[in-house]
Amino acid sequence: MLADRLARALAARGVHYGWVMAGLTFLYSLFSTAALGVPAVLVQPMAQELGWSLTELSGPQGLRFALFGLAAPFAGGLMLKHGPRRMLGIAGVLVLAGLAMTVTMTERWQMWLGLGVVLGVAPGLTALQVGAVVSSRWFVARRGLVVGLMSGATATGSILFLPLAAWLSQEYGWRVALLPPTIGVLVSLVLFQLFAKDRPQELNLPPYGETAVQPIPPLPSQGFLTISFRGLGLGLRSTAFWVLALSFFICGVSSYGLTQTHFVPFCADLGVPIVVAAGLLAVIGVCDLIGTVASGWLSDRLDNRWLLAWYYALRGVSLVWLVYTDVTLVGLSIFAIIYGLDFIATVPPTVKLSIANFGREMGPVVFAWIFAAHQVGVGVMAFGTGLSRDELGTYVPAFLLAGVLCLLAALAFLGIRKPAPATA
Repeated sequence: MLADRLARALAARGVHYGWVMAGLTFLYSLFSTAALGVPAVLVQPMAQELGWSLTELSGPQGLRFALFGLAAPFAGGLMLKHGPRRMLGIAGVLVLAGLAMTVTMTERWQMWLGLGVVLGVAPGLTALQVGAVVSSRWFVARRGLVVGLMSGATATGSILFLPLAAWLSQEYGWRVALLPPTIGVLVSLVLFQLFAKDRPQELNLPPYGETAVQPIPPLPSQGFLTISFRGLGLGLRSTAFWVLALSFFICGVSSYGLTQTHFVPFCADLGVPIVVAAGLLAVIGVCDLIGTVASGWLSDRLDNRWLLAWYYALRGVSLVWLVYTDVTLVGLSIFAIIYGLDFIATVPPTVKLSIANFGREMGPVVFAWIFAAHQVGVGVMAFGTGLSRDELGTYVPAFLLAGVLCLLAALAFLGIRKPAPATA
């Protein structure tokens, strides 16, 4: 009812309701991924209070990021079967439950359950899939820009709140630092349930960029597992899928798995205070929002294959440069800006290539498997980097490895053909 009234009011002013959907998705993605990312800056305060090592705390961090991605393929099937509104409602309630478990944890099993399992699976039920579904259903024109906006919210939310979390943890303890994302998830979840619709046809609207209202495609008769694995089978037969999945694995290795989890301890090894290091992460987050939105705009105009090649090459060079220079606060700030602009700029062209190769309905399902590869890379790198730091006493090998892999990913796009436009 509220959505119908708002849609009519906006239509009278020439505003398509798709932009409301993009805004609602942006807001929820911002806070739900903050819940996923904020614990990364709280590792040291947790270790000090609870008496656990960095390796012990890196384990649930890696599990969280891996489950976040491994839930995604089934989220793709569930969202196609039940719609983004219902799935986001389920995911939001689970995020709140995971945050409650983490805030009250005192034992290792509670850490693994709340911080590792629940806060991994819950955001994974929506993750980038909700943005892919909303953009493919509600937009034909400006689809890349919309994907950029929502993807920017995903990365920015996981980083932007880190300085606030660092300050709160110093002043009031790490448990209090988890309250802002908790409140944000609750508010954005309520707004989404009140105003969101699964498809523009429910409001008698065409997607943005089209003029005719098409019939709603029939709901798939198969279960969500069948739908998800059908998407995987469709992808496995395509060279484009393999290039996108392997490169997105490297994207996960060189982004969330490396810097979000370990950039603050990396800076601590250089004598940089935690609040300053978290501020540098916030710079990465702000630059990421700018870079990802710009990437979405570019993906509507340029060949997405070459965009991805340039993004991976730039990220690889920045990581190799970081470990081969005398790092100062000025140097770290320059790195934060350059690296931030490229942090997940890979998402809009990857989503657009998925939809172009596999269609408007199945494209998001196939992309869910590609995203799963990304998060496996995150989980492997989050744990492996912590283990490497404990064993070798330095973060240099992990950062260097990530940089080299990015350069290899850039070369991989020489082997993918330009797809024909896909709308069905």
